[in-house]
Amino acid sequence: MNSIEVKDLTKRFGKFTSVDSISFEVKQGEIFGFLGANGAGKSTTIKMLCGILEPSGGDAFVGGFSIKKDSDNVKKNIGYMSQKFSLYSDLTVEENINFFGSIYGLKGEKLEERKRWVLNTAGLEERTDSLTGTLSTGYKQRLALGCAVIHEPRIVFLDEPTGGVDPISRKNFWDLINDLSSAGITVFVTTHYLDEAEFCNRIIMIDAGRLIAAGSPAELKSKYITHPIIEAECDHADKALKMLEQADFIKNTAYFGEYIHITLKTNETNSNDINSYIERIRLTLEENGIKVNRIGQIAASLEDVFVNLLEKDE
Repeated sequence: MNSIEVKDLTKRFGKFTSVDSISFEVKQGEIFGFLGANGAGKSTTIKMLCGILEPSGGDAFVGGFSIKKDSDNVKKNIGYMSQKFSLYSDLTVEENINFFGSIYGLKGEKLEERKRWVLNTAGLEERTDSLTGTLSTGYKQRLALGCAVIHEPRIVFLDEPTGGVDPISRKNFWDLINDLSSAGITVFVTTHYLDEAEFCNRIIMIDAGRLIAAGSPAELKSKYITHPIIEAECDHADKALKMLEQADFIKNTAYFGEYIHITLKTNETNSNDINSYIERIRLTLEENGIKVNRIGQIAASLEDVFVNLLEKDE
């Protein structure tokens, strides 16, 4: 059963097309990742699916309701959490919960029951009277998620929910997402942390408003990464990249944080042959005065997939 069905969804702002006729489906209860660089069209898409923005073309059905013809019912039957957490800093924790509960029509014992759930989920049972603005980012994040699902929607949209959050809080937050999914709630999440996307059941990737790939993390890696990848930690990474781009046995190179990733042209899987390529790379760099601190073959990541797809598209 599908929670979300998107059909040729398009959004134009004047002559600029932000979302270009995209189609996909999201199953009930799955964690669905929507990935892309800043400006790719992620937030525009999610705002259309939440009934906030009217599409220029196409349609989508969210929880069975058309975003074009029945956006009010779409809004009533979903939860939405933006990257700014949608909380009021000058209200207390309890006041925020009461406010969001009242928006969704909760009152009396039902509101009290759901308030206890939100406080327990966020770990804020002892801080009901604290001003929300004084909470750490991790606590704000969990409180915002609790407020977004206080009315027990079957679908929740999370737009860049872990931006600016420390790694431990990010892990704890994904534990909450898994709990929601286990309860049958569909979680539609946009993120630019590609390591987080590994936790999704399925993923679509968007670039310049167009879908460029779809599948599970394992499917995407097996389909789009067919050449060995070498990771190197070395001095003068910019110089190293330019130098390696000229080598006839290297398909492409890219920055990955403090490291560089080097994709070989060969499809060879024999470890001895790959080690010989690694030594050629090491020698090339060291002969040109670049110290190599560490180098070796690695398993492909979703970030490798994304870089590979962008380079192919270009």
